[in-house]
Amino acid sequence: MNARRRWGRWALLAAMVMAGLSFGALWLSDRLILDERDTSAEPSPGPLADAVARGEYLTRVGGCFSCHTLPGGEQLAGGRALATPFGTFYSPNLTPDVETGIGGWTDAQFVRALRKGIRPDGSDYFPVFPYPSFTNITTSDALAIKAYLFSRPAVHRPNRAHDVAFPFSWRFLQSGWRLLFFKPGPFRSSLNESIAYNRGAYLVTALSHCSECHTPRNALGAMRRGLWLAGNADGPDGQVVPNITPDPATGIGGWQKSDLIELLKTGATPEQTTVKGAMREAIADGLKDLSDDDRAAIADYLLAQPPIVHEITQRR
Repeated sequence: MNARRRWGRWALLAAMVMAGLSFGALWLSDRLILDERDTSAEPSPGPLADAVARGEYLTRVGGCFSCHTLPGGEQLAGGRALATPFGTFYSPNLTPDVETGIGGWTDAQFVRALRKGIRPDGSDYFPVFPYPSFTNITTSDALAIKAYLFSRPAVHRPNRAHDVAFPFSWRFLQSGWRLLFFKPGPFRSSLNESIAYNRGAYLVTALSHCSECHTPRNALGAMRRGLWLAGNADGPDGQVVPNITPDPATGIGGWQKSDLIELLKTGATPEQTTVKGAMREAIADGLKDLSDDDRAAIADYLLAQPPIVHEITQRR
């Protein structure tokens, strides 16, 4: 009996130490995140200086309204379904409700979620949340987004559990996925390129996370970097997503800069058609609100990318 008691005390002590270490690691991580500074020139902050107004602009351009609003539901209250090869995921409540939303999150927890893909409880997000792209969002932009989200009305709407089959439902397996496929930010400007190019690079690769839909994925759901932005036959909800590299035959190599600007503003293509599906939503809920300079910067960046020959066809 004494041996059992001693073992029990040692087990309890070990558990307390491990809990303390885990808490300490998260605390230190929070401090490092808020103290983090980019070592390269930060891209232009965009057209607005006020934190809440700039945060709204960034939230819209980042596609948050589309993914975090259930059709017919209250804005940003979550519940939107996203069908993937691994199951159906449901977006969480982003309103400042303390119980069901993010109202209890600190600045550090919000930045860590956005840029590191780690929840306030220390567990990993599934990469259906595009933190592999959001990791490049600057700390100042992340805090502006939080300022805007916290300025909105709180909506009490419990989050819906994901419908994902074993073993993909095991959240702890994401640690291995991260080791294989996650490259932490921040965004680094290219000193050899113009301010407009770097702004476009930041918008495409980080905030608007274009590659998350326009890049095909491997069997484990990671983006295939060799086909970056070259189109995806199995995009969101099974939609076909086009090649947006400047290849003349299979991409946008025949487009003019003005064509891309018009598409981002109205959804119209130079072929006299309009975009559909997720891209239509992305434009309606955010990309149409881009400033003229930001639309032009995205066009400059995309047209300067290496062309990739990749024909996208509808899967039967």
